[in-house]
This record gives sequence, C-alpha cells and structure tokens, in this order.
Amino acid sequence: MRAHPQQLSRLLQLSSPLLPVGGYSYSEGLESLILQGTIVDRSSLQTWIEYELHAGAIRIETALMDRAYLAASQGDLVRLQFWNRWLSATRENEELRHQSWQMGGSLTKLAIELTPEIQDLFNEIDRPCHYAIAFGITAQVWQLDRHDTILAYLQCWATSQIGVGVKLIPLGQTAGQQMLWQLLAKLDLLAQTIPTLADDDLYACTWGASLASMQHETLYSRLFRS
Repeated sequence: MRAHPQQLSRLLQLSSPLLPVGGYSYSEGLESLILQGTIVDRSSLQTWIEYELHAGAIRIETALMDRAYLAASQGDLVRLQFWNRWLSATRENEELRHQSWQMGGSLTKLAIELTPEIQDLFNEIDRPCHYAIAFGITAQVWQLDRHDTILAYLQCWATSQIGVGVKLIPLGQTAGQQMLWQLLAKLDLLAQTIPTLADDDLYACTWGASLASMQHETLYSRLFRS
C-alpha cells in the first residue's frame, strides 16, 4: 500500500540527517577504531556495520523504539516509562548513555514544537528521555507506518555510521552511497525481524563497540563527541 504523501514527507523529515538532534556529532566508538587501525577501508567498515546490525546495540534500540511506538498507540504510559528506564540501565557506558539522552531531549523539544499535543505523552516519562523512545512516540503520533518507521530508524543509523567513515578513513561520497546500497537488503530483513523479537531476545554482543566508545573519551583529539 502506498504511503499517504503527508505521512511519507513526515517520515523523511523525522529520519533526515538534517533533523537538529545532533546525531551527526557522534561516532559511537568508530573514531577510536579508525584511529587504532581496526577499521581502515570500505570493506572493514561495512563488515563492522553488518555485525552491529546482526548482534549490536542498534538491534535493541530499534526494538525499544518499536515498543515505544506500540505503547504510545495504546496510551500505555507505564510501558513507556518502563522501557525508557530499561534503556538507561542497559547503556554500556556514559558516552553512549549521554548521546541517547541528548538526542532524545532534542527530538522531544522539536516534536513538541511541531505538534504540541504530543507533550502530554512526554510529560509522563522521566527526563531524560532516550532517543529511541522519543522517536517511537513521535512516529506514532505523526501516524507513520510502523514498518516504515522501523526501516527508517535503521537506515538513519547506518547512514550516520557510513558518514563517520566517509569523513575519517576517509572514503569518497560515492563509496559511501555504494555501501548503503549494499546494506539495504540487510536493513529490510532486520526491519522485518524487529517486530517478532520477544523481551527475552533483547540482548547484544557488542563488547568491542563498548570498549571503543570507552576509549574514545580519552583520545588526545576528537572530531566526534562519542
């Protein structure tokens, strides 16, 4: 079914790199890995991104975004509160936690300015609100398609990670676009899998990414905030 033009425009706006939530300023540990020589070219970056999609934190974050979408659609404020606190408790380190809080706060502020009626939902959630939770609430209130929202969230993350590689390795813009093109099938497959994940499936094996993020805060000079 073809999306309503207004819904499609809103989805593109919500997932746009131009959305002023600060996502462009975070590398999620990639800066450390590139400086250490662990990621050196397009092939190694793509391998890293594919692994993160398979077993990394983005899988959990997207599942929580989807749970926030469903909770908002049902007016289940208890579940919204629960998942926001759950995400705070499971962030691997301070940099990743503050990234999620900062981006969530920026999106919350923007969503309220664009659609004031959304404020009642956000008022019921402890501050700070995580980005995944804010994204799910906003997408539901804006009446965006659930599957399209999941896919957009994943592609937004992948685009951001590729952007880090384009700047730091460095890669050409064309190489970045080729990489994203090759990831589309994996993004779509994960988008179909996310709604099927039970609560017991919310786990990740990302100790490498966690260590890279921890090391990032001690780098002598940094282009990114995490």
